[in-house]
Amino acid sequence: MSRKSQSNFLPSIKSALVIDDHPLYCDALATTLESIFDTRRIRTATTLADALQQLRARFSPDVVVLDLNLPDVAGLSGFLKIKEKVPDVPVIVISATTSSEVIQSVIAAGASGFIPKDAGRETFKEAILMIWEGKTYVPPCCRTDAKAQPVDPSVEAISRKIADLSHQQSRILALICKGKPNKLIAYEMQLAEATVKAHITALLRRLEVQNRTQAAMMIREVSIRHSLQ
Repeated sequence: MSRKSQSNFLPSIKSALVIDDHPLYCDALATTLESIFDTRRIRTATTLADALQQLRARFSPDVVVLDLNLPDVAGLSGFLKIKEKVPDVPVIVISATTSSEVIQSVIAAGASGFIPKDAGRETFKEAILMIWEGKTYVPPCCRTDAKAQPVDPSVEAISRKIADLSHQQSRILALICKGKPNKLIAYEMQLAEATVKAHITALLRRLEVQNRTQAAMMIREVSIRHSLQ
C-alpha cells in the first residue's frame, strides 16, 4: 500500500459513546467523529451514571471517548467502571489535566490513548488512526514525561476500591465529601436514615477506612480535581 493510500485510509467507526459533562464539548466531539469517520450511531452522556445506563441498554460502541473529570467520578474510578463494562472496546481519555502522572496512570490502567482537551481536529484524527493500528496514543509533548516516572500504585488501587462501590454508595460518598450529614443525605436520596447508615457502613468497609473523614480524605487524594463536585 502506498503512502498516499495509507494516509487516505480511515477506520470504520460505526458507533461511539462520548462522555463529557460539558454538553457543547460533548456535541463537538460527536460532530468531529461523524465528520471525520462518518460515525452515524453516536450516543452522549454527561455523567458516569448516564454512560453506564447507555451501555446497559445493549449499546456496544466501537469506541468510547471519556472525560476524566465527571461530576460523579473520583480519580480513575470512572475509567475503571467503563473499562470493566466494555473490556474489549478502546477507551480514549480526554482531559484538560495533562500532567505526566495523570497520563501515565490512565495508560497503565488500560486506556488506548490520551488526548488533551485543547487538541485540534488533526490531533484527534491522528490519535484515532494510531489506536486503530493497535498503538497507544500519547501527545508528543508528553511522551517522554509519561515514561519518566513509575506509576503510583496507591492511586490505581484506591480508584479500584471506589469503582467497586455500588451506584447508591457512590452517590452517598459524593454527598459525604460535600459535608452532608446522614439526615440530609437521606432526604436528598429519599431513603430512610437507617438505610443510609447501612450504606455508609458498607462503603467504609469496602474502602477499608474507619470513618467518614478518612473516606473523604481518600477521595480528595485520588481525585484529579481534588474534590467531588
